[in-house]
Amino acid sequence: MKTEKIILGIDPGTTIMGFGLIKVINKKMELLQLNELQLKKYDDHYVKLKVIFERTIQLIDTYHPDEIAIEAPFFGKNVQSMLKLGRAQGVAMAAGLSRQIPITEYSPKKIKMAITGNGNASKEQVAKMLQGMLKMKELPKNLDSTDGLAAAVCHFYNEGKIDTGKSYSGWAAFVKQNEKRVKKK
Repeated sequence: MKTEKIILGIDPGTTIMGFGLIKVINKKMELLQLNELQLKKYDDHYVKLKVIFERTIQLIDTYHPDEIAIEAPFFGKNVQSMLKLGRAQGVAMAAGLSRQIPITEYSPKKIKMAITGNGNASKEQVAKMLQGMLKMKELPKNLDSTDGLAAAVCHFYNEGKIDTGKSYSGWAAFVKQNEKRVKKK
């Protein structure tokens, strides 16, 4: 029996959003798309969020992914940057949830570990490993797209494992798993 699945991987960002799509056929990966969304040209943060949402919906409607893997924000010292990154991630997640696509978050370390075997690997090391795995002729100039692709590949490798991070199958599941974050009236 032939099994087929498409996984969309997203590296959220407010300057560049990277994404990669893989098709899995009988447990073998094939690269479908690797690209990035340039957001530098937009000055207004809210316009950037709108563009992230629209582009994510466009990817979903074009490729019909079965699952989405998204890189979770890392904890940094700049609170404003963290808030903006979290919003970008949330908007991408909302796009997937609006289409009833299951979403799983992975920490940057977990993604790097899945691809290279080293949770502290550089972006370049991750990109080179992906290039070999998926037989890509050349790497993109910016490695945000390979970071998105890495999230998809990480999800493929972690399929069926119990500890895959947070996973949501829709709005109801998100609310149920985040009850402490819901404001009570």
